[in-house]
Amino acid sequence: MRPTLVIVGAGPRGTGLIERIAANAPELYDGSSLDIHLVDPYPPGGGRIWRQAQSPLLWMNSHAEDVTMFTDETVAMAGPVREGPTLHEWAGVQGRLFADRRTQGDYLSWVHEQAVAALPDTVTVHHHARRALRVEGAPEGRQRVWLDGRPRPLVADLVVLTLGHLDAELDEEQAALAAYADTHGLVHLPPDFTADSDLSALAAGESVLVRGFGLAFVDLMVLLTEGRGGRYDGDTYLPSGQEPVLYVGSRRGVPYHSKIGYDWTGERPPLPRFFGPEQVDALLARPAGFDFREDIWPLVEKELGFAHYHRLFHVHPGRTSVAWDVFEAKYAAAEGLAERTALVASAVPDPADRLDLTALDRPLRGVRYDSFEDLQDGLRAYIESDLTRRHDSDHSPDLAVFLGLLSVYNQLIRLGGIGSWWHGFFSYLASGPPGPRLRQLLALSRAGIVKFLGADTVVTAEDGVFRASSASVPGAVVQARALVEARLPEPTLGRARDGLLRALHADGADETPDGLLRVDPVDGRVLDRDGRPHPRRFALGPYTDARAPGAFTRPRTGGPAFRQNDATARVVLEFLRGPDRDGTT
Repeated sequence: MRPTLVIVGAGPRGTGLIERIAANAPELYDGSSLDIHLVDPYPPGGGRIWRQAQSPLLWMNSHAEDVTMFTDETVAMAGPVREGPTLHEWAGVQGRLFADRRTQGDYLSWVHEQAVAALPDTVTVHHHARRALRVEGAPEGRQRVWLDGRPRPLVADLVVLTLGHLDAELDEEQAALAAYADTHGLVHLPPDFTADSDLSALAAGESVLVRGFGLAFVDLMVLLTEGRGGRYDGDTYLPSGQEPVLYVGSRRGVPYHSKIGYDWTGERPPLPRFFGPEQVDALLARPAGFDFREDIWPLVEKELGFAHYHRLFHVHPGRTSVAWDVFEAKYAAAEGLAERTALVASAVPDPADRLDLTALDRPLRGVRYDSFEDLQDGLRAYIESDLTRRHDSDHSPDLAVFLGLLSVYNQLIRLGGIGSWWHGFFSYLASGPPGPRLRQLLALSRAGIVKFLGADTVVTAEDGVFRASSASVPGAVVQARALVEARLPEPTLGRARDGLLRALHADGADETPDGLLRVDPVDGRVLDRDGRPHPRRFALGPYTDARAPGAFTRPRTGGPAFRQNDATARVVLEFLRGPDRDGTT
């Protein structure tokens, strides 16, 4: 029987794995025949998220020049570097602009074609436009992958799951709200990929409560405004009359920070400095394990602070009161947040130049407004300030912190099981919307199409309607007959609609307390409940506890997903060429 690999998921992660298989094959594979079966109902390359069949109004949230599917010398991997064009270089999109998702889908399709073409002639790729239902087979034998509508399974030596983002069943609260909506004739749209949501039930002029202020909300905002015929005249929104009125709130009560709108210049902070491989090794060696808040977060705070102040002292020395070498030595020796805070206060005169991660995370904590109208004014001022800062290179320590966040994420992957809080915090600071989207949000706010609810938003269902309140305006309540959960489904095993993952869990695969699939952080092998790696099953992606910031990344930033793809590809090739490949079916 020909050696066979099944890859479930044909989006950017599956494509990245094939690219790494092609790159490593000359060194690790003996040239014998190999079948790769790629299973996904959506087109290879773009997959579901980047498919062509979606609105051309939807953008990427990264600059075109900051998107690549190709490795470079900064990726710490054993395999060879195979460089290639960024999205900007491939599509001819101007560097500081944001491509639409269809263009990104075209780029990913091209990358997929190039990766397949780079495989040895003896390797054949088969695409099955179906869903994978379950994987069966003993660890010591070949695996059987059952597909929807196919009477016989694919028989594989190895299976790699590169599923990407997942749909999920409703949690207890969402289910209760959905049931209330059904009973009282209301509209409840659960967490979803906004491009897939049926928004037709949100009527023109109707009040709609929206929970979630991240990228899913931005898509919702676009589809319900420009998508319904509205348009912008400079900073003014001209309604079509088909828009609902969106009342948006969240835990933080503010949108994700704008993408930074200037380029890096000069020396980069030497990262990692205080949270690198040495510290990760020490944490992994602890017999009793570690706690994120007590053991990891202090290291993360110090690392991000170092990135911030390295940039401030080197590029804006006039805003500091001591020499860098003096500050750096004291900063390195400082133990604990209080000691670092005192040091910074003595060396950085302006509080606006100091890094306060707590304030960044919860900017409305303790802030109260006298009226709903005052809250609108306050939030517009906050967003204007964020836009100004994120597009002003005088505040380039913010970009240094972004680089620090990427470095930290690179280290956290090795620890696994960090949980959803960190991923949300990272996305809020480093993966926010394009600046033009926030300018559109301001225009919609001034036009009365979007209204802000504030922080710690609470939604209840009573008296036949949904009601929303927040801590920002005590006593203010907004009611509506429609509620949209504007956020992605949580990628948990227990609530995944994907039957393949549920079956995997039932078959013994382990999960974290947050419901993520546990995998070996080195090569992505699926772990059982005793921590043993499955010899023939691998998983890569956001539903695992080794999830990376993204399947593609900013050039020359280490690309942890690329490193993972390379490690898995090498293990796969070594296994398939080895004497232990054969097993019983």
